Amino acid sequence: MNIIKGCRITGTGKYLPSQVVTSVELEKELDLPAGWIEKFSGVKERRYAAGETNADMAVHALKQALENADISMEKIDLLISSSVTFDYILPYQAALILKGLSNGRKLNTPSLDINSSCLSFVTAFDVAAGLLDGKKFKNIAIVSSELASTGSDPGDKETCSLFGDGAAAAILTWDNEHQSGLVKSMMKTYPEGFYYSIIRGGGNVYHIKYNPYDPALHSFKMDGKKLLRLAIATVPTYFDEFFNGTDVNIEDIDVIITHQASKAGLGLFKNLYPGLKGVLYRNLETHGNCIAASIPMCLHDTIEKGILKRGQSCLLTGTAAGFAIGSVLIKY
Repeated sequence: MNIIKGCRITGTGKYLPSQVVTSVELEKELDLPAGWIEKFSGVKERRYAAGETNADMAVHALKQALENADISMEKIDLLISSSVTFDYILPYQAALILKGLSNGRKLNTPSLDINSSCLSFVTAFDVAAGLLDGKKFKNIAIVSSELASTGSDPGDKETCSLFGDGAAAAILTWDNEHQSGLVKSMMKTYPEGFYYSIIRGGGNVYHIKYNPYDPALHSFKMDGKKLLRLAIATVPTYFDEFFNGTDVNIEDIDVIITHQASKAGLGLFKNLYPGLKGVLYRNLETHGNCIAASIPMCLHDTIEKGILKRGQSCLLTGTAAGFAIGSVLIKY
């Protein structure tokens, strides 16, 4: 594989809240038939924050990633928060994460937020790889922390039972020898699907000043059937273009990590590419859909379990509200 930008994942971290919520418990709470949630969403259990904030979870994950990378925060040249949910509208989330990491130290690390919905980590990875140059940017930290449980609508059984909370982080380091790095990246946006997954309330169109809180307005809504049809129409063409000009195809990738969107979404990917030779990793059953944190959580798991090994190829890919498809192909 031809590496276009040398960068090495030197450490990853993950944080799951201690509160486990099983689908059996949720079915009783939501007055659903036994087995309904696992049948339709594929989720057996998920974690809900028990007092943790987005920044709290991010700090836990990032500290573990720094430890695994054997690097101090003082050596990080840029901190990127790549999440959808956040603690405050203003200031931006990365600054709050940095505050939580300070512990009395004077940290003035440059920081920024990236939000491309569920693809936020993939986008941040692409941006970080492009910035790494061995000079101004030698080490970049990316963290995705999602707290979905507080924004769920109990009246929407499909989405309320799908999501979970948690965080994951990765440290990217400049690799001058190009032993590891970015092989290809691509993102496509299909705005015809903009309203298929949306939180309408909270912005200026439906501002809280004029639209008091209403679970139906201020919670995530998804038209699963329209999203699935759009994915079926766009994903095959997208990957044809993505792998065009490379010396590999999707069936040859060692480890594929997709966004843990839903049981239907994961099933679609497997049905579209039945000839996969590598590992198609998933944790939907035990984590639920953790929005932008899903992909880096899976990345951390595959590294920790020895599934993804040095020198192997790894595809991080997924769909997002917007509607968008994005991927980065790396040599680990």
